[in-house]
Amino acid sequence: MKSYGTALSKLLDIHRPDSFTSKMRQKRWEFFRELAASVERPMKILDVGGTQIVWERIGFANNPDIHITVLNYEQMYSDYDNIVCVQGDACNMQQYKDKEFDIVFSNSVIEHVGDDERIRQMAEEVKRVGKNYYLQTPNYFFPVEPHFSFPFFQYLPIGLRATLLQHFDLGWVPKRPARADAEAEVKAIHLLSKREVKKLFPKASIRDERLFGLTKSIQAYEFNTQKG
Repeated sequence: MKSYGTALSKLLDIHRPDSFTSKMRQKRWEFFRELAASVERPMKILDVGGTQIVWERIGFANNPDIHITVLNYEQMYSDYDNIVCVQGDACNMQQYKDKEFDIVFSNSVIEHVGDDERIRQMAEEVKRVGKNYYLQTPNYFFPVEPHFSFPFFQYLPIGLRATLLQHFDLGWVPKRPARADAEAEVKAIHLLSKREVKKLFPKASIRDERLFGLTKSIQAYEFNTQKG
């Protein structure tokens, strides 16, 4: 994983606890903990596309009252008794019954699943299998593209984006000298606007995460299950 320069690292590096992005994520986890506090324990959570590191930071790892299933396209592994990693497709979770989980959680994943139809399918599956859900995704209209850390990168033609990636490391993405690889990399990310998120989750509450007064990412959540 490449490193940012000092100034950009201070702003965007999620591995630096003093970066703006890390501080924003900590506030995100605090907000999610507040939402989850309204749900009865024991609790079943499905994390679509996540990692055990997120649950360490949220503080739910090794909590016997919270069972977490982490679903990814490729098999991952867990070091915790209450976290199980499974292989599956976020856009087709037919192995799970309707409302099987108390909470479905997904952080910065829906923009990676493919075209508009696959994005719609993932949204429908999140709503189907969860009694409650929380989903976060970067905002298309934030001026710095979060994966490539390049100003207005998402607005450039795909061909120009691919050319830049052929010649330079961009953000967390190392350069891809082969044209086909570069094009595949830039096409793999489909950032969403707030309007698109609202259309996908019409019953959800929408919460902005702001950086310098601009919406950096969008949170959509719907919690119907309350403690008795």
